[in-house]
Amino acid sequence: MQSSGQVTQESTGSDHGSAANKLVRQVGLFDATMVVMGGIVGAGIFINAYVVARQVHTPVLILSAWAAGGLLALLGAFIYAELADRMPDVGGQYAHLREAYHPVLGFLYGWVLLLVIQTGGMAAVTVTFARYFLELTGLQFSDRAIAVAALTLLTLVNCLGVRLGSRVQSALMVLKIGAIAGLIVVGLWLIRAPHPVLHPVLDQPVSFDLLTSFGAAMVPVLFSYGGWQTANFIAGEIKDPRVNLPRALLIGVAGVIVLYVAVNLVYVRALGASDLASTTVPATTAMRLALGERGATLIAFGITISTLGFLSQSILTAPRVYFAMAEDGVFFRSVASVNARTHVPVVAIVLQSTWTAVVALSGRYEQILNYVVSMDFLFFGLTATCVFVFRHRDRVRSSSIPAGDQQHTRYRVPGHPFTTGTFVLISWLVVVNTIYKYPANSLLGMVILLLGVPVYAFWHHRLKPGTH
Repeated sequence: MQSSGQVTQESTGSDHGSAANKLVRQVGLFDATMVVMGGIVGAGIFINAYVVARQVHTPVLILSAWAAGGLLALLGAFIYAELADRMPDVGGQYAHLREAYHPVLGFLYGWVLLLVIQTGGMAAVTVTFARYFLELTGLQFSDRAIAVAALTLLTLVNCLGVRLGSRVQSALMVLKIGAIAGLIVVGLWLIRAPHPVLHPVLDQPVSFDLLTSFGAAMVPVLFSYGGWQTANFIAGEIKDPRVNLPRALLIGVAGVIVLYVAVNLVYVRALGASDLASTTVPATTAMRLALGERGATLIAFGITISTLGFLSQSILTAPRVYFAMAEDGVFFRSVASVNARTHVPVVAIVLQSTWTAVVALSGRYEQILNYVVSMDFLFFGLTATCVFVFRHRDRVRSSSIPAGDQQHTRYRVPGHPFTTGTFVLISWLVVVNTIYKYPANSLLGMVILLLGVPVYAFWHHRLKPGTH
């Protein structure tokens, strides 16, 4: 492993320990773009719009919140595109934090990713899938049994190879796009628009209360846009990652922004701000207005496919972080093993799916979700600060390297340092807001995070001299 503080711009993803000798680059631009979009689009866009409407009460403000969230996600995509160009290594955020600061920060990210962030979100989505699947099919099984069966099937698919896993993920993402596009077309063409969209702009004078309400509305919006960063986890398996991964990030996030804003336009045209705030199933309500009960069934099918696709993407991407940790010697060595035939980290994949099943069966995932947001955005902001560190090292190094020998990144964050600083600030404001709203659960999340420090010390102590 490279020592903390070593650079990154020369890294091509082909010299990360022995990882590149085991993992095979089989994921192209299209599949990588579908991975980006699949990490963002789950069930939230079909359900969570009402939460935004309960905070801000005009269509203009609702759509503005979704547009602003999209712009912040796009800024995040630019930041992660630069990081991917500098360090197209397996593990994504783990590798960036390890190299920018210290291996312990990378480990802590992987630690909470496994215990809280990824598996907590996956458990909630798994149960959501199971409930919609049972509603559609009428089968007499428990939702937990269906949840475990879905996890097992997708785990098996992803253990058979990254190419198969990415193709299945791409197919599910295409179906998701089709479901969302269908909702948009049906909503715009078949539903009469009894509610005006462009006025009133505000329902109260501009004030501090209005700003805080808009800030509260941004929390579920930002949560709905999260997930694009997971494509960086599989950088070690993307073809020509310095070109394809940044492109996938920018294309994928831009595509989701278009889908999200268009869907919310349908909601506010069909339901208005007040009716949108009063329903907890806006997509179902809108489709029922357009096509009756057949519409409600169709959108239930769309939600089922969307949640299944999110699970597929999660199983494909996040285990590469635990694999990278094990490669660096700070996790169980078996987690770094790769199947000789399929070239995938089978143990890492099974580990994550097993823990997800445990969380889902325990019924504690809703509590975990309360501090998933604080943990996720804490590391969003911290990872973005890596751009400052790497650019500072560039300046130091450029003073001693002839201009003709210097290497330059293809993708650079526009407007840096202002834009990068804005992203960091907003990310950490989300953390502060979450701690304020859910102090007990957020404290528990922080305790889990800090428990990772002695765990890292244990693994670090086990490293042989010269391996770190």
